[in-house]
Amino acid sequence: METKANHWCKAIYETKAADLLLYGRALGLSHTEGEDVLQETFVALLEIEEAPSKPEHYCIRAFRNRALNYKRGLWRRIAREFESLRWFEKEQAQTAEEEEAMKCLATLPSEQREVIVLKIWHQYTFEEIGDMLDVSPNTIAGRYRYGLQKLRVCLVAVKAEEEKHGARQARGWKANWEPAAQMTVE
Repeated sequence: METKANHWCKAIYETKAADLLLYGRALGLSHTEGEDVLQETFVALLEIEEAPSKPEHYCIRAFRNRALNYKRGLWRRIAREFESLRWFEKEQAQTAEEEEAMKCLATLPSEQREVIVLKIWHQYTFEEIGDMLDVSPNTIAGRYRYGLQKLRVCLVAVKAEEEKHGARQARGWKANWEPAAQMTVE
């Protein structure tokens, strides 16, 4: 029997805890809710003496199941609605482009957002994601493709709006200065 200090899930915790918190955000949890679910997941994993055949997948699946169960509570759901305004917490060094990308990511359906986070940040294959979520790899690839298409459309629209707004400001500046140049001194 392994001691708790050398338990099979220790290495997974050390390498995947931050990724699981991000995955929790993709599933609609706040940062603190994600931390709670992460702790509950690893407490449960510590009870399992023998490592599963695919420990990382098992861990992500366990985290996902606990996250989904956590979200089912009525009061938590209400609190999440208020928190959804700041789905990703800002970092001090965040650029305007990153902020817009996170806003666009937050508008995606949860299935697409979940797959994009697992594919890009966790670097799982479509097959691995399909195994974890009990969905075919083709469905996962479709969710990923459609999610990326929606992100592109959203980001292009944001850029076009910024350029349009910037052009308006430039015209406004020019319009404000032109009459002054046309005035004559009496």
